[in-house]
Amino acid sequence: MSTKEKIEELNKLREKAKEGGGKEKVEKQHKKGKLTARERIELLLDPGSFDEFDRFVTHKCYDFGMEKKKILGDGVITGFGKIKGRPVLVFSQDFTVFGGSLSYAYAEKICKILDLAMQNGVPVIGLNDSGGARIQEGVVSLAGYAEIFWRNVMASGVIPQISAIMGPCAGGAVYSPALTDFIFMVEKTSYMFITGPEVVKAVTGEVVSFEELGGAKVHAEKSGIAHFTAKDDRECIEKIKDLFEYLPLNNLEDPPYMENDDPEDRICEELDGIIPDDPNIPYDMKNVIESITDKGTFLEVHEEFAQNIIVGFARMAGRVIGIVAQQPMVLAGALDIDASIKGARFIRFCDAFNIPLIILEDVPGFLPGVEQEHRGIIKNGAKLLYAFSEATVPRITVITRKSYGGAYCVMSSKQIRGDINFAWPTAEIAVMGPEGAVNINFRKEIENSDDPEKLRQKLLKEYREKFANPYVAASHGYIDDVIEPRETRKKIINSLKMLENKSAKLPPKKHGNIPL
Repeated sequence: MSTKEKIEELNKLREKAKEGGGKEKVEKQHKKGKLTARERIELLLDPGSFDEFDRFVTHKCYDFGMEKKKILGDGVITGFGKIKGRPVLVFSQDFTVFGGSLSYAYAEKICKILDLAMQNGVPVIGLNDSGGARIQEGVVSLAGYAEIFWRNVMASGVIPQISAIMGPCAGGAVYSPALTDFIFMVEKTSYMFITGPEVVKAVTGEVVSFEELGGAKVHAEKSGIAHFTAKDDRECIEKIKDLFEYLPLNNLEDPPYMENDDPEDRICEELDGIIPDDPNIPYDMKNVIESITDKGTFLEVHEEFAQNIIVGFARMAGRVIGIVAQQPMVLAGALDIDASIKGARFIRFCDAFNIPLIILEDVPGFLPGVEQEHRGIIKNGAKLLYAFSEATVPRITVITRKSYGGAYCVMSSKQIRGDINFAWPTAEIAVMGPEGAVNINFRKEIENSDDPEKLRQKLLKEYREKFANPYVAASHGYIDDVIEPRETRKKIINSLKMLENKSAKLPPKKHGNIPL
């Protein structure tokens, strides 16, 4: 065979690999409103930047007649490319080939991508659309999953890992995405669960649909497994690209800087009137975030889950920051189990990848209640405390209004090594709010008074004047400065510049024991 003929054969095999499971199955994929694995990669990566690996790999199974059913690539497309000029390694599962089911050869392709990513400090994006383990391979397929899981854990904190669920993801297959940093789900065409509706019905008698059990809405709002949702594949991929702009390539790099024309010393006059005079009236903390960050740069993470806390990325003076903030509009901004877990997970990601943390605090405390106590608010609240305490990236806290009790300690207080702590004049820093403090400290005096309500109001006024302000904390040095709300952006940016070369190390140890 001549060189020319060999090249022609190569090109034929390349075209064959592009066919996946064939035209009929591709059409079926499209009818479900889903793109094919290759179409997804083409949308995700810069045009012409994709280099494919292992397009000629086939499975090694010879049981159940599988030796007669070999398809080039074996159900997953792998390789590397660029997103807006920055390198990334990708794998895209192909549902048209054996329902996207994972064989050992298929797992080896993904493992190769993860190994290369760790060795070269490049993020990994996995586009998941798979029926799970390939039954014909039995335990060998399960071994392939375990090899992937181990690499996900080893890569954690070394490179960013992003998972998009763009079809089914069930059984053991869910653990690889669960081990990654961010999960995207597509509404109505993707789902995640350990056991499907049929098994649930057989074991518990509960009747539930695929969507109700593990759809995008459920995981975005209830379980908190999905960080982002999208209405279709195209929107999902665009959202992945938006997130990618905020992430460094690895844990030894800083996040990408982006020029902008928003003045660093911009005064935020609108913030001077944002805190209501009545401490029981809420306001929208997202307005504060939008005001102080570079215009149009705030990207919220976990938007639908535990809405009493806000987490997300933004830029200030072009540099990426992570934001953790209370939302007074939901549960008055009180910390509960879900909010604590959501905040802790985000803080640990930012700390792993050199992203400074800005904390906007308005917290009346931890949410009281029998359910919260019985579900473990103590250990779950401690996760947030642990995450802040362990973080060595620059941390700047701004107390806008309430900071009561243990929640004061938890939210990056000076005592757990917050770097710079500001307070607005409207801040109330105390063991508890005026109502509770007066009722506890002066209960007998109020009960024995000729005019209990008059005395109570007098004591409340005295307490507010003495304790419900930032100046007691400031007198101890726990607050570095009391600032005008309008100065907040300028003060934070100046502080970030001062902290740019911060160096902090944890005590030598194998690892801590976070209260899981």
